[in-house]
Amino acid sequence: MSMSIPPAEAALPRFRRDPAGTHPPLLSPDYRSTRLRAPLKAPVDLPQRMTEVTGPVFGDGLVHADDADLTRGYAEEPAGQRIIVCGRLIDGDGRPIPRSLVEIWQANAAGRYRHDRDNWPAPLDPNFDGMGRTLTDDEGRYAFTTVKPGAYPWKNHHNAWRPAHIHFSLCGRSFTQRLVTQMYFPDDPLFGQDPIFNSVPQAARNRMIAAFSLTDTRPDWALAFNFDIVLRGSEATPFDPERS
Repeated sequence: MSMSIPPAEAALPRFRRDPAGTHPPLLSPDYRSTRLRAPLKAPVDLPQRMTEVTGPVFGDGLVHADDADLTRGYAEEPAGQRIIVCGRLIDGDGRPIPRSLVEIWQANAAGRYRHDRDNWPAPLDPNFDGMGRTLTDDEGRYAFTTVKPGAYPWKNHHNAWRPAHIHFSLCGRSFTQRLVTQMYFPDDPLFGQDPIFNSVPQAARNRMIAAFSLTDTRPDWALAFNFDIVLRGSEATPFDPERS
C-alpha cells in the first residue's frame, strides 16, 4: 500500500540534509544519559508536509523588549559579570531568518539553575531566573543582556564539570522546526573533559563557541559575545541529539 502526497505538498521545497559530521550522534557512550534515550532502531524519516512550513508561528505581541534582558525585573542587579550575547539567525544560504523566536536559559553566575532538581550547594540568586526570549529583527539579528554563567558539577563521570554555557532554542520559521543547541565561551579549560561538547564531531565544535566582540561591548556596562546560528547547510550549528 502506497501513500499518495497531495500535489500542493509534493511541490514544497525539501529541507536540505546537513552533511555528515555536523551534529552529535544519538548515542554517544561517554555522554551517559544518551545510553538511556538513544533509539534502538533506525529513525523513520518523515517527509516534509504543509505543517512544517505554514505554522503555527509565534505572534509579536507575546514577546516584549524586557524579555531579552535577564538582568531586569528584580529588586537588585543579579550577581556576576554582565554580558551581551548577540548574533544573527541565518539559513544555509546565508539569508536572514526574520521575526523568529529565540529563547535562552542558563545557570546563574555561581553555576546553579533555578530548578527544583538543581540542589548542589551553590547560591541561588534571588535577582536572576536565567530565562529570556526575543524575536529576530528583519536582518535576523538578536541580542540578550545577561550574566556570564558559572561552571557546575554533574554526575556523568568522576569529577565531571560542565563548561560555562547558555542553552538556545530556535524556532526557525515555525514551532515545528524547533531546534536546541548550546553556546560556549572561548578558551574554556573544561572543553577537553566535557562529553556533551565532545560528542559533536570535531570539525563542527567551533560553531558552538561564541567570539568575544569588542565592537558590541558597551563601555562601562557589559562585555559582548557574538554567536551566529546557522540552520541547515554545510556550516550548520550543531544541535542537541534529542532534537526532533
